[in-house]
Amino acid sequence: MSTSLLSPCRTYISLRVAQTSVRTYAVKNEAVGDPKKEIIRKALYPNSIRSRPTPTGTWRPDVARALQFAIPSVQAHHTIERAWLLHKRHVRKTREAELARKFEGMRVAMEELQRVDSRLYMEANKQEDPRARSEAERELAKQLKTTEVRTLEARIRGLFPRELRVPTDTPPQSGWNYDWKPFPRPL
Repeated sequence: MSTSLLSPCRTYISLRVAQTSVRTYAVKNEAVGDPKKEIIRKALYPNSIRSRPTPTGTWRPDVARALQFAIPSVQAHHTIERAWLLHKRHVRKTREAELARKFEGMRVAMEELQRVDSRLYMEANKQEDPRARSEAERELAKQLKTTEVRTLEARIRGLFPRELRVPTDTPPQSGWNYDWKPFPRPL
């Protein structure tokens, strides 16, 4: 019987970094407006990444040597890879089981709602077109300014209102706007 897994192996993995620049796909051909941004970009992402390590740590010249010292054999590398894939599979199966449990609970709740009150069941499962407007909304839109019509069209029924202000710890420097009123939406 061959014991190739137990015998020491000195096969080195080829971890050469490509000699071409990686960031050629993201280069814009248009002129950059702010010179400060250009200076920062050149400092963080130099043109030749082979010349020295980048400050963000995305490229290091000694990464191949460091990996070969950390993982001395191909078998160790494959063992680590298989263990990582096994861990990812366990996490995925756990997540799928949790989602299946939640879905089953929702299905049971909907069956109970259908059994108790079919009108509420039909209302809960009604498909609603978010772009559809009632007759009152269409009549109101004819009387409004363009910005108010856009506000009316941007608001989707059942979602959090976009114009609601974010709560803060301090008031704005301009003070309180006493004339502000939320846009009324007819139902």
